[in-house]
Amino acid sequence: MPNLPEIDAATPELTAIFRDLHAHPEIGMEEVRTSAIVAARLREWGVDEVHEGVGKTGVVGILRGRGQGNRRVGLRADMDALPIHEATGLPHASTNAGKMHACGHDGHTTMLLGAAQYLAASRNFDGTAVFIFQPAEEGLGGARAMIADGLFQRFPVDEVYGMHNQPTGERGRASLCKGAAMAGASFFDITVTGKGSHAAMPQQSRDALVVASSLVGQFQTILSRNVAALDQAVLSVTQIHAGAAYNVLPETATLAGTLRFFRPEIRDLMQARMRALCNGAALAHDMTIDVTFREIFDVLVNDADLSEAWTQAAADVVGPDNVADQPPVAGSEDFADMLQLVPGAYGNVGHAGTVPLHNPGFVLDEGILPIGASIYARLIERRLPVAA
Repeated sequence: MPNLPEIDAATPELTAIFRDLHAHPEIGMEEVRTSAIVAARLREWGVDEVHEGVGKTGVVGILRGRGQGNRRVGLRADMDALPIHEATGLPHASTNAGKMHACGHDGHTTMLLGAAQYLAASRNFDGTAVFIFQPAEEGLGGARAMIADGLFQRFPVDEVYGMHNQPTGERGRASLCKGAAMAGASFFDITVTGKGSHAAMPQQSRDALVVASSLVGQFQTILSRNVAALDQAVLSVTQIHAGAAYNVLPETATLAGTLRFFRPEIRDLMQARMRALCNGAALAHDMTIDVTFREIFDVLVNDADLSEAWTQAAADVVGPDNVADQPPVAGSEDFADMLQLVPGAYGNVGHAGTVPLHNPGFVLDEGILPIGASIYARLIERRLPVAA
């Protein structure tokens, strides 16, 4: 595959960086060591400006090209790990108990560092490259934190790009979905409060656990009877908690879970129907039910023209026969928040790993480090070309 030769030559250094980051994972908003390494490398390689503490632990690097061009292009990578105990047995496995890079953000960070190293040495572009190293992608609002800290006011860009690894079993196959590519996500928390009693005397209770269990099934009718068949949506109850004894009917029960959607109108419909079902159950069973929704991710929408730019850069590296269209997925990604403000595109690069993301056995194929770095670099060279 035609990786950029300079990035291929730097692969041993990039691999060492990756293994170090993998061995020292930090979860969202705790990426202190990681961000310090990123900032130090950017300075070492001659990036013109390095700004730390953006959105608490984010890092932004500014690199100016050869010419006097005014256009600015952003490249983004996420840095955070997950609260998972690693079970890979790798020599460079996590040394932080209960924390693991199980989604490959250590690889994403390394790829963007590799592109920054190459571009700082070559400056083979006309304009400004903005390297965005984001904390807390895993549901903790890192993109929103950087935006709230003035990311695009302090470091404006005309367009912005990102990418994610995919353990497809095939290294170097790239893909992207134009338009609405990844679902928006809401999290919900529901507290059912009835009346506790001795388990042998249920007639004295208003059983919160029975009602909570019933709601789990009722919620699924929203998808089958309220959401149109051609609208994609997911409603998953992922937690139910109640009680602490064998002979006590608990006073309260709690439910929690997630909604996924590709249109805000569908999110609003699902939330309204959930509230209606909860209100009906509360009235029918003489209890109170409190429902709270939190908006975690926007729908990720890839710009049509800039999707072409991403796929062309990927084709430069992996070859046009290895770049494919991808259908929308119900997973979510907070790069969507950046795309709400700046047009751009977000694609995927496959690798030889086969264990799924967010699994304690997940292993990122190190062979995609120079591939991802080369795609990032080619995006800058293509979007900010030096005049002939």
